[in-house]
Amino acid sequence: MTSVIKIGGSLEADPHRRRALLEAIGDGTHGRCIVVPGGGAFADAVRAAQARERFGDAEAHRRALDAMSDAAGIFRGIEPRLVQSLEPWAETAPARIRVWNPRALRAGHPDIPETWDVTSDSLALWLAARVGAERCVLVKSVDAPPGVDPAALARDRIVDAAFPGFAACFGGTIEVWGPHRRVAVETRGAA
Repeated sequence: MTSVIKIGGSLEADPHRRRALLEAIGDGTHGRCIVVPGGGAFADAVRAAQARERFGDAEAHRRALDAMSDAAGIFRGIEPRLVQSLEPWAETAPARIRVWNPRALRAGHPDIPETWDVTSDSLALWLAARVGAERCVLVKSVDAPPGVDPAALARDRIVDAAFPGFAACFGGTIEVWGPHRRVAVETRGAA
C-alpha cells in the first residue's frame, strides 16, 4: 500500500512529534509513502509579504510552493533516509520513502487553482490521486472530530477551502492525525 502523508507546517511548534513521525516514516513503520510538507512559517511569510507588497494570488501560490520546497529540505535534514522527489508520478521505480518537493508545479497545472483556497492539504490529495495512493493522511496540530466529512473540515478551517473538491476526486481513504486522535474522514456522498 502506498500512502501520502502530509505533515502540517503547524507541527513546527511541536518539533518532537514531527521528528518522531519522520523517524517512524524513515524506519518504514508506515510502509511505502510519499511525505508532503506543509509550508509552515515559510508560507506565513508569503502571506505577510502578499499583504505588504500586494502581489496577486498566482504569485503567492508559486511562493507557497517554494515554502513547501524549503520545508522538504528541512524534512530531509531531520530524516536523511527521505529521498527527494519532484515528480513521483513519473518515477518507474520509486523509493520506499520519498519527500515531495512541489517546485515543478510553479509553472502551473490545470487541475490546481493558484489561490489560497489550495494549500498543502489539497495538494496532498491531488498527489495521492495522481500516484494512485490508497491512503492520504493529514498530520495536524489539532484534532478533527469523529465522523467528520471534507466539507466540515473545510468549514472548521482544519483544511483549505478546495479540500472537499479534491477529496471527491480521490478514491482512497483519508485520515486526519491530530495530537490526541486519528480520525477517518467520511467521504461517502461528500463533495
